[in-house]
Amino acid sequence: MANPSSIRTSSGIDDLKPWIESAIESACNFGDGCPTELADAMRYALLAPGKRLRPALVLMAGEACRKTLDSQLRDQLTPGAVAVEMIHAYSLIHDDLPAMDDDDLRRGRPTVHIKFDEATAILAGDALQAEAFRHLATRVSDPVKAAAAMGVLAEAASANALVGGQADDLAAEKGSPDRTLEHLESIHRRKTGALFAAALDLGAVLSGADESSRQTLAQYAADLGLAFQVVDDLLDHTADEADLGKRVGKDADRGKLTYPGLIGLDGARKKAHELVESAKCRASVFGTAGWRLTWLADYVLERTH
Repeated sequence: MANPSSIRTSSGIDDLKPWIESAIESACNFGDGCPTELADAMRYALLAPGKRLRPALVLMAGEACRKTLDSQLRDQLTPGAVAVEMIHAYSLIHDDLPAMDDDDLRRGRPTVHIKFDEATAILAGDALQAEAFRHLATRVSDPVKAAAAMGVLAEAASANALVGGQADDLAAEKGSPDRTLEHLESIHRRKTGALFAAALDLGAVLSGADESSRQTLAQYAADLGLAFQVVDDLLDHTADEADLGKRVGKDADRGKLTYPGLIGLDGARKKAHELVESAKCRASVFGTAGWRLTWLADYVLERTH
């Protein structure tokens, strides 16, 4: 891949998405022992049309740390990109279940438990979580990097992060007394922000980045992940269902903690702007090699779905 300054387009992800889609599709051979319906449900979730932000973040981080994104580095980053998207797909399957967020539409299509059935959806999520770690274990050739990458992803998917954030989010719906801005940020830094942070750290780990770069990416991830969720809450209040690809207004209807609900629409917009500006400041540390990170921060603020 060419030098960053020579490949800039209006989008910092368009040239990455074809490769990402190909890598994910190639990872969809789950073995002869996988039942056909289960495999179909896993593919349905994993190959659903989406922004592919998390696998793109793995590439963006590697490029920022190594100053370029050639084919050799891309191949080193591939397992991390695929694995983080598997964890993301698993989390969406489970989030959509009737016992969780109870959604029947995701990315403009029926959710997995609607397309198949609830039991198959649960098993597909379980299997994708395990597949993510198997992918890292078998596709990262350096055992030290493989172990580090698995540790990064396991922490992000753990009870302290993704799962714990989801648990607190559900508790808030049931009338948890802690309905403060600080508690809401704690939920989303784990539920949404943890996978953003893991994706960036996977890119750093697999590209052999130094500790300083990893710390800067962690700070960028904290800002970006929270900005993404603030905008998500705004879209739930203001977007058209056809544009968003899922039901709108459901969070407020269920009594969920949201930024507009706590600080109003104007306050939430201001919060998102502040977080994006902070993220762009972090990205500037990488100079021109971090141009995609800067682009992504602006994209998160401007997105409509």
